[in-house]
Parts: sequence; C-alpha cells; structure tokens
Amino acid sequence: MHDPASPRESRSSSPIRPGQRADARRNHQKVVAAAHEVFSEHGLQASMTQVAERAGVTKATIYRNYPTKEALINAVTRHQFRLLESRTRAALSEPDAYEAFAAYIIGLFEWMAHDRLLADALSEATVVSPAPAIELISQLIDAAKPSGKLRPDTSAMDFRVLVCGAVLQLNRLGNREPSVWRRYGDMTLAALRPWPEARMASACPRETGL
Repeated sequence: MHDPASPRESRSSSPIRPGQRADARRNHQKVVAAAHEVFSEHGLQASMTQVAERAGVTKATIYRNYPTKEALINAVTRHQFRLLESRTRAALSEPDAYEAFAAYIIGLFEWMAHDRLLADALSEATVVSPAPAIELISQLIDAAKPSGKLRPDTSAMDFRVLVCGAVLQLNRLGNREPSVWRRYGDMTLAALRPWPEARMASACPRETGL
C-alpha cells in the first residue's frame, strides 16, 4: 500500500468547468497538484500561501476555484479517501483474507508516514467523513476473522481506536520516521490477534500461598 507518490495520481474529479480556458485549466491542475504535495508534507494546517507558492500562482488564482481553504482541503481529502477505498477493495480481492488484512495494515501505516494529509484526514475525520472507506475496512476485517488469526470480536471501531489513535499521537509528536510508523502497524496487528485466557494464564502463572 505504501506509495508516497499517490498525491500525483489522476484527479479527474477536480472541478474543471466546461469551456474553461486552457491556461485556467493548467493553473487549476497546478493548484490541485500543489495542494496534494503541501498538505501531504505539512498536514491540514498548511496555508493557502504555501499552496500558491508551490503552484507558482497567486492566492487569487486558487480562490477562483476554491473560495475557502476548507473547500480545497475537502477536494484533496476526498481524493485521498477514494485512493484508500480503491486499495481496500484490492485487499478484499486477495485469496488469503488475513494475509491481505495484515499487509493492508502495515501498508497503511507506511503510506501515512509519508502522507500527512491522509494521516490527518483519517485520524481527525473533521473535514470529510471516511465512512465509505471504514465500511470497506469492516468487510476486510470480517473476511479475515475465519482464519482464526484475528480476534473474533474485532470491529471497525477497534480499527479506528487502534490505528487512528496511534496516528493521532504520532502526528502530534511530529514523528515521520517510517520505521516507527511500521512498528505501530505491527503493534496494531499484535493487539488484534487472539489471546486465549488459558494461554495467558500459562504465560503469567499466579503465585500461591501469599
């Protein structure tokens, strides 16, 4: 799933208006590409000035298509969530559901280590709802449960608490080291593995006579 270059992928849903001049279309495409790069590097707190400088246009050019910063963030966030949905569907098509789920989790952490936009948008969910992606992730979890390698009570809420909670803290700590993010992906998988009470008891025997 790791693909630091994903912000450069096709943006066919961008609001380019019919009849728009060629130079205006080019400027709009530069703005969208710059917004993906800037927000992926700096998160949702990045400024419109940073986007304009990266695109090589004025802020007025940006505001012609996006009257507010929130409108621009909304557009680029929707694009990232569509990528996430696409990759979740790809994982659902794999023959080994648990191995697909495990690779998906590690890949997601690796992706977000390089993409602050997706990390912010998924962990905070304040701009665009990730509900369609979460529903697909729930299906991936359900598909992996029969393997016996995933807790039978694992839910989409567990995903959001464990994954998004870790991402939120890593973002707040300002840690972008990929190996650290992968480690938390491994820890998330470990937390979701079955741990029978009998096995726990044998691993932690009680002392008697006290």
